[in-house]
Amino acid sequence: MKNPIFLLLLFVVTATFSQENNNTTEEIEVNSLIKGTLFSPEKVTIKTKLVILIAGSGPTNRSGNSTVGGINNSLKFLAEGLAQNGIAVFSYDKRIFAQMIAKTLDEKKLSFEDFINDAKDVITYFKSQKKYSKIIIAGHSEGSLIGMVAALNTADGYVSIAGAGRCIDEVLLEQIVKQSPKIKEAAQEGLASLKEGKTFENKNPMLATLFRESVQPYMISWIKYNPQVEIKKLTIPILLINGTKDIQVPETDAELLHVANPKSELKIIENMNHIFKEITVDEDNLKSYNNPKLPVIPELINSITKFVKSI
Repeated sequence: MKNPIFLLLLFVVTATFSQENNNTTEEIEVNSLIKGTLFSPEKVTIKTKLVILIAGSGPTNRSGNSTVGGINNSLKFLAEGLAQNGIAVFSYDKRIFAQMIAKTLDEKKLSFEDFINDAKDVITYFKSQKKYSKIIIAGHSEGSLIGMVAALNTADGYVSIAGAGRCIDEVLLEQIVKQSPKIKEAAQEGLASLKEGKTFENKNPMLATLFRESVQPYMISWIKYNPQVEIKKLTIPILLINGTKDIQVPETDAELLHVANPKSELKIIENMNHIFKEITVDEDNLKSYNNPKLPVIPELINSITKFVKSI
């Protein structure tokens, strides 16, 4: 598996209808770039609420799977569990999938705002249907910040799952120092340049992937968003979730967000890792990233269900 550092970076899938676990699934095309799956409970009424799931960084699809991060079905299992509890869920592929298929992907032109606008387009699409009583945004990892910004004045509730509570340059530097202390100074210099909105020529081969030329514009657009500033803007119900076995985003990040918006609800799930799996033996943590059969921890589904039904 790739190092957790690189799981945080941007790297460069006709309607179907099926029945599973008493839930229905339907392919939805919001626009030419956004396609996903709508998980509906057995009975949909005027009181049914919708959760929109926003995936984490990298080429992550609607199921939570990635050629970089592994095949683990994290978002798929979460969506199925919520639908089983009477909540509709829409989970979508990131725009880069449609762009890769159309051969129009240009990494240099991607920006963090693209993904924020995609989330807003999804919200607008389902609001226009007037089918659901409430719409809740739930973002995972990088998707937490995307959803946080998109939810302002558009959603009825917001859930952060393993979302960073600091600007991404701070998170990246922390991970770099833990794994390769010798390149701390070079990483600091590079991140400082990006923080100032400037691209630079990377001369350290150990940072070639992190600071490749094509991804620097995206990182510049991402770094300028401070989660602690953005979450203060939200007046809707907020649930912040992190796990004690998360090796990418520590639970202290969720605590920072909670301090920034004290009206939020904080939930720390014992033994849950970054991709929602229960880890009792530390050596199984990374292995879980490529285990598509391992279910998500039930407490995550139960916590989000309780929160959504309380809105």
